[in-house]
Amino acid sequence: MAQEADLDLVEVAPNSAPPVCKLMDFGKFKYEAAQKIREARKNQTNIGIKGCRFSLKTEEHDFATKKAQIIKFLKGGDKVRVVVLFKGREQSRPEMGIKLLQRVAEEVAEFGSVESTPSAEGRSLIMIIAPLKNKAEAKAEAKRNAEREPEEK
Repeated sequence: MAQEADLDLVEVAPNSAPPVCKLMDFGKFKYEAAQKIREARKNQTNIGIKGCRFSLKTEEHDFATKKAQIIKFLKGGDKVRVVVLFKGREQSRPEMGIKLLQRVAEEVAEFGSVESTPSAEGRSLIMIIAPLKNKAEAKAEAKRNAEREPEEK
């Protein structure tokens, strides 16, 4: 019967009693399964950890620029590792680094939340800020905004 219809006889459930078989074009079935896997891989998101470095002597304008960069990363759905580097005698003042990291966390609070509190590692303090939206939501929102822009022009 399968040969007459130029199809394949495929065993769907071999463990059931009686075994279940189906008439189908097996090549087409394999191709469609591969397409589904490819589509799923295309839509999956990888969460990256972006970085931003400060020092205790970071001026106000540089702070604002780096804060804007952190906000951009968080809007994109990426985590951000904020690092305060200590040079020379600055190592004896870790509380100033903690204050700086708290200030960063407060100023970007509407876009992300602190995932790991400041921790000392060598000559630096490290804090990780996680986005409030996940990467998939951020991508979808960016796509909607891009589609909306041509309509407004």
